[in-house]
Amino acid sequence: MDKSNTVTCTAPVNIAVIKYWGKRDEELILPINSSLSVTLHQDQLKTTTTVATSRSFQEDRIWLNGKEEDITHPRLQSCLREIRRLARKRSNDGDPALDSTCLSHKVHICSVNNFPTAAGLASSAAGFACLVYTLARVFGVEGELSAIARQGSGSACRSMYGGFVQWIMGQKDDGKDSLAQQVEPETHWPELRVLVLVASAERKPVGSTSGMQTSVQTSCLLKHRAESVVPGRMAEMIEAVRRKDFAAFAELTMKDSNQFHATCLDTYPPIFYLNSVSQQVINLVHRYNRHYGEIRLAYTFDAGPNAVIYTLQQHVPEFVQAVEHFFPPETNRGQFIQGLPVNRVALSEELKQAVGLEPMPKGISYIISTKAGPGPRVVEDPTQHLLGSDGLPKKTV
Repeated sequence: MDKSNTVTCTAPVNIAVIKYWGKRDEELILPINSSLSVTLHQDQLKTTTTVATSRSFQEDRIWLNGKEEDITHPRLQSCLREIRRLARKRSNDGDPALDSTCLSHKVHICSVNNFPTAAGLASSAAGFACLVYTLARVFGVEGELSAIARQGSGSACRSMYGGFVQWIMGQKDDGKDSLAQQVEPETHWPELRVLVLVASAERKPVGSTSGMQTSVQTSCLLKHRAESVVPGRMAEMIEAVRRKDFAAFAELTMKDSNQFHATCLDTYPPIFYLNSVSQQVINLVHRYNRHYGEIRLAYTFDAGPNAVIYTLQQHVPEFVQAVEHFFPPETNRGQFIQGLPVNRVALSEELKQAVGLEPMPKGISYIISTKAGPGPRVVEDPTQHLLGSDGLPKKTV
């Protein structure tokens, strides 16, 4: 095979605290409201993508988590088309740094997640962010990439940056002003911690793409949320993040999660993403906070039953212990708590009494302990490429 041009990158998962739900343009993926998220650390959760181009490749191909997938998927095609268009534009503008030979070459793409898809973590956000970031490196495209990632998966635009990120909804019909922007870097609030509580996988609920469409068509509450609630909340949330005001951040996060799920219930027919485990986590958080007379924990839920908990570092050990107590796991502690290490502490009788919930055995499969992290990165070590010199996935993938 001819020498291929191969690049490998990684990209993070992000968890919204002000939720995106509803599009005003399905094709361009333009949202009906702005949103804000925290980018999670790639040491715990990431997508890795290798892109190779070679003149010997017959066609564009893609492999996801070891399985070849359909490259003609419209959203994949949007991203490929946009990157190639920008590369051609740079080539035509006579950029000497650009190797224009690869413009006519086909691409092979191989992508893996280091977390189970069953964990119900928005893998499409990390996946499309990683795809766009890697393609841009291969084709020598620089500058604003979040609008291209957005055309793969809306929330992917927020995974193009680390730390605290807002997706500005924009007003233009062509979507050129619907972009992600970093509010603060991941170093801004080092004490903030994130715990992903993976509720035992029951079954995949309504996908977010179709769920959103039905909500936009049928929910009056969603319209009110987008027009009258979110703009004020965005301003308050940005202010809370800048001030590192956990109580304000936490209350807004919980209220916004609850309102998002209320719009799902207001959709006709209604959509239920939360299950009995989710509701029990909500009860646990509120009772825990009430016991201490201050907000120490916040929950947020996306389109599925898994809880994401935001808290400060000093409260992590006790809360994890509370989760172990009220959701007794079937695995040992080593398997139950993954990611950043958590010290073991004793749970006070007062707290157990104050929470007073009936334990739900095996309600939570495991916890991923993590924090805010950086945006996409290039992997410099060529042995980490997911594609071999023949342009096909390595056997280990």
